[in-house]
Amino acid sequence: DVTEIEEEEAQAKQEEQIMKEQELSNLLHEKRYLKALGLAISLDRPHTVLMVVKAILKETDGRKHLEENIVRLRKDQKEAVLTFLVTWNTNSRNCHEAQAVIETLLRHEAPDSLLQYAGIKSAVESLLPYT
Repeated sequence: DVTEIEEEEAQAKQEEQIMKEQELSNLLHEKRYLKALGLAISLDRPHTVLMVVKAILKETDGRKHLEENIVRLRKDQKEAVLTFLVTWNTNSRNCHEAQAVIETLLRHEAPDSLLQYAGIKSAVESLLPYT
């Protein structure tokens, strides 16, 4: 019977999730935005990533800090943020944050580099009507 083993694994996953949530909360409180972005992306939490972006933009020189943090993300993390911001851009409450991230990506990534992103074609097609 593997029921007990499966229950232990599920509980371990749940405990790990809770630990990551607490770590994310601590990172936001400590204003360690790069790590918070990375963790929220790894947890596949678009709304949390949006909250981190909003927190960065509320800071003094928020655009500059946003640029610094987005530029330092890995390529796979930038791809994830790109897919998230397509959804953000469709909502008027979140479109400004989405546009700030798009602007940062367009300024700091070479066109050839952007073309290598997974899903870039569909992202651009989705962004155009709302941008």
